[in-house]
Amino acid sequence: MTMENTQGEIENLTQQEAIEKMQELVKHNNICLFTTRIYDSPLHARPMGTQQVDEDGNFWFLSGDDSDKNAEIMEDNSVQLFYSDAGKAEFMSVYGQASISRDQKKIEELWNPIAKAWFKEGKNDPRLTLIKITPEEAYYWDTKHNKMVTMIKILASMVSGKRRDDGIEGKMTL
Repeated sequence: MTMENTQGEIENLTQQEAIEKMQELVKHNNICLFTTRIYDSPLHARPMGTQQVDEDGNFWFLSGDDSDKNAEIMEDNSVQLFYSDAGKAEFMSVYGQASISRDQKKIEELWNPIAKAWFKEGKNDPRLTLIKITPEEAYYWDTKHNKMVTMIKILASMVSGKRRDDGIEGKMTL
């Protein structure tokens, strides 16, 4: 059976459209694989909860100053974030530069009660830092339809032998 090569739609986004897409995808699933690298070692990935994608497209996280990721960022501030919402068939990869801050005003803005599980002294915990990711490259994939419609189209493709890729993907540039 020969599969017809019908590609999905490419929709590159810039500036405000890109920021809104990032915010939308993170709103659906704020947990990402936060990946750092250190020289002479493999990549290190761990799940992290995104606190915010701000109006400039920066990604914000809460982190302990004694964490491995903070130490790794101090050695090499290049990071990659991977977001996945399989239920909605939405995916995003963000490559950028990380910086560490103790901006108390921003900590106040981003603080939530769940964070107290990691920072026992609350928003004034001396270990509490912010990690800000400034994106350099970002890419997204999602479907035009909900999961059920997508599954029906995949099944129809299997029967017909014609590839039906009605997904949307593209670069996001700030």
